Amino acid sequence: MRIDVIGSVNEVIAEEAANKCVVVIDVLRATSTIVTALANGADCVVPVETVPQARQWKQPDVWLGGERYCRKIAGFDAGNSPEEYTGQAVRGKRVVLTTSNGTRAFFKAHRAACILAGSFLNLSACAEAVKSIGRNTMIICAGSKDRFALEDGLCAGCMIEELHKTLGEDLELNDFGKMLQFASRHIKTELVQLIQDCSGSQRLRQLGFDQDIAYCTRVDLYSVVPALDQDHIIRPLTAARFAS
Repeated sequence: MRIDVIGSVNEVIAEEAANKCVVVIDVLRATSTIVTALANGADCVVPVETVPQARQWKQPDVWLGGERYCRKIAGFDAGNSPEEYTGQAVRGKRVVLTTSNGTRAFFKAHRAACILAGSFLNLSACAEAVKSIGRNTMIICAGSKDRFALEDGLCAGCMIEELHKTLGEDLELNDFGKMLQFASRHIKTELVQLIQDCSGSQRLRQLGFDQDIAYCTRVDLYSVVPALDQDHIIRPLTAARFAS
């Protein structure tokens, strides 16, 4: 299996995602929010690119969530803090989500055979899904403002390291993936501190979202693996689809 890691949404070439399994990682905070919403019983998550597109979905059974510049969008039910997506809030509802970077990545990878949402929260489950699907894989680090974000890269590196445990020499990586695997392997005891010190965390902290940073760095809190269906709606990946 070959894994290519892409440093930001802006670097994604749609043609290169064709027929691959794609994992979108946006630790702070889109994919962490998607994982949390589905783990807490949301019927599905609908990623959209713009605020007007999101507003068009507004119905009684729809929970509108999203941010611009890290802040909740006026008139929406929630921002992009995962802990807003409690079972009481989202169970049985369709969550419509628009964010600055993470949700865009799902559209950039539209030619992929399978698109998953990865985070620290579902790290091992997502790695197991990638291994079970068995396709060459592209990991997209969503980044911030079209630039690489350290927290996404470290999560990608940890996921690669998890896959390496079982695939060993059968795992082929691009240079960026090799570097991130090496980094994650050698800074495990400092992982949380590194993420807390990164620019994305600093920006969230300035806005009062300290609790999001602590939450999004929790490893293997959930076993759910969100996957994008052909109708561009994200639902939990089932075991039956692992071999598809």
